[in-house]
Amino acid sequence: MTVYLAARGFERDLVEELELHGVQVREVKERLVLADGLFRSAWAQNIWLEPFFQPIASVGEAVRTLKSIQRNWKLHAVDFHRRAALIDQQLPPVKARPLAFGTPAPTSPLGSWTLWDRDTLLVSAKCSSAFADGEVLFEEDKVNPPSRAYLKLWETFTLLGQGPRAGDLCLDLGSAPGGWTWVLAGMGARVLSIDRSPLAPNVAAMHGVEHRIGSGFGLDPRDVGRVDWLFSDMACYPERLLTVVVKQWLEADAAENYVCTLKLQGATDHAVVQAFREIPGSEVFHLSCNKHELTWVNLGERRRQAV
Repeated sequence: MTVYLAARGFERDLVEELELHGVQVREVKERLVLADGLFRSAWAQNIWLEPFFQPIASVGEAVRTLKSIQRNWKLHAVDFHRRAALIDQQLPPVKARPLAFGTPAPTSPLGSWTLWDRDTLLVSAKCSSAFADGEVLFEEDKVNPPSRAYLKLWETFTLLGQGPRAGDLCLDLGSAPGGWTWVLAGMGARVLSIDRSPLAPNVAAMHGVEHRIGSGFGLDPRDVGRVDWLFSDMACYPERLLTVVVKQWLEADAAENYVCTLKLQGATDHAVVQAFREIPGSEVFHLSCNKHELTWVNLGERRRQAV
């Protein structure tokens, strides 16, 4: 048994993806999905990897049971909220302070639990994310970036534990007004920014930024040369991104690392998500700040290991 915590509002997408990959869904309670089998669903904000049911006779017994396993726990209540809160109040506090960008992800184990019924805990000491409910919160910069899109890169680099280094050449497709370019230039990277619209003036003026008016789809890798990172937050169908941009750059071996947003429209196209996932070295996941979109990451070192 595995427990999946669906990204907010995407419970159906999670269930559909699990069933498409042969994972039998047992039961769904709000965002929690119980299933037989483990699949790294892109729509799971967190996965409870070693869940079990534990009968309890009282609030005190629930507290003792959880404390006997480990210190740090996150309650995800789906029912019996008052009783769950009474248990949670007696557990050691876990403060999920917003991160300053650049701070490493937590390393201490953070388990998850809920009251499945009045007298039964559902518990997992091991989860896929070290963040509470898999959601990453940052100390936001509400002055300098021209849009909140910068949070996608902050979260991606935090989860990966790496990002561009000073001097790396980054290609930012569909960059305007410049949220991603702002992040990359602030990390000391050189940025070639491509969009039909101009960047925000404060971003365009940053050291190492070159902006070209044009379309990311019309850019020939041979005209740019090899880049260390290719980024795309373009508003387009994922299938077009895959066929016109990603495959072209991969075949030309023109980029070492890729980070792209898959902006899904209407019903989720699980087939195109799977097509991205099947590229060697790929990972597809839902960021805390993603809406009906996923983030595809492909790092050169992982790609070479997977081939």
